[in-house]
Amino acid sequence: MRRNRSNYFVPPSQPSPARGEGGLRGLRILLLAVLVALAGHARAALEPGDHEFSITHQTLKRSYLVRVPPHASADSPLPVVFNFHGGGGNAKTQKWYSRMDRTADREGFIAVYPNGTGGFGTRLLTWNAGNCCGVAAVTRVDDVGFVLAVIDDLARKTPIDAARIYATGLSNGSMMAYRIAAEASDRIAAVAGVAGAMTLPKFAPKVPVPVMHVHSVDDQRALYEGGLGPAFPMTDTRVFHTSVDSMLKKWTAHNGCPAQGTAAAPVAGKPGSPDEGHTATRITYGPCRDGTEVILWKLTGPGHVWPGGQRDFLPLLLGTSSAVIDANSEMWAFFARFRR
Repeated sequence: MRRNRSNYFVPPSQPSPARGEGGLRGLRILLLAVLVALAGHARAALEPGDHEFSITHQTLKRSYLVRVPPHASADSPLPVVFNFHGGGGNAKTQKWYSRMDRTADREGFIAVYPNGTGGFGTRLLTWNAGNCCGVAAVTRVDDVGFVLAVIDDLARKTPIDAARIYATGLSNGSMMAYRIAAEASDRIAAVAGVAGAMTLPKFAPKVPVPVMHVHSVDDQRALYEGGLGPAFPMTDTRVFHTSVDSMLKKWTAHNGCPAQGTAAAPVAGKPGSPDEGHTATRITYGPCRDGTEVILWKLTGPGHVWPGGQRDFLPLLLGTSSAVIDANSEMWAFFARFRR
């Protein structure tokens, strides 16, 4: 069928336009089609800075915070790092406490801080990380589905690099990062947990996943050697923790890594500083399948904390803070080496 100006199509019974006019009309239509196609592909980018969004997943209204680095544009899809808060925390506190925004701004990635469920408003939230924690685990909230929905929602709002989506978190948030890495391994390019070992009853990732874990042997809450942790303040709630070594064995076996890791020289806290006496030893398991790697940062001295995060935050609950290493810088240097 032939095109006309009013509705693009004319019945075959109408007379054909003159050849010259038809040629110009065809050129105009071609140019219009190109412009429409370009407009369809063009996407606006979120403005640099802080944003908050809400979505509904399985009847639950959920929310997440986003930090967009300077110089973001619609022409440059950016990598994304999910940063999950600990049990009893929330996205706003994790954003402030971990201080990841500074690294996101410097390195040019989008930091996403989702909120868990089960608390009072945005307080006392937890993640269903498998065998832990709180109401989220008891009621089997679909937090994996929620995270995947956030990825899709964010992609509709701004260009993201789907091959460079990473996950991290603290404590129960670390456990959640491992769950999303294990159960959506085709979407997560690498994972780096802090002070919380994986608690999955079933472990069967589809593909190898690069792993970095940061944990202090002096963590008095998420016990490095595993076992039943202390009760949370003003409650009788206690959590059973998987040992760090047993978790790493699952990942190294799945990724096809050497059974024994190679330890680098320890990093020591500066004499006279608040980190004096603290150490951090990097143990590397590799090379592994498909170019992956497993790394353990084994710390001594700090408590249940985010190294390089805000100092002296809830010391009675979390213990001794430390900047013997900067977890944000170390994990980004690790993440940046891997694509899905």
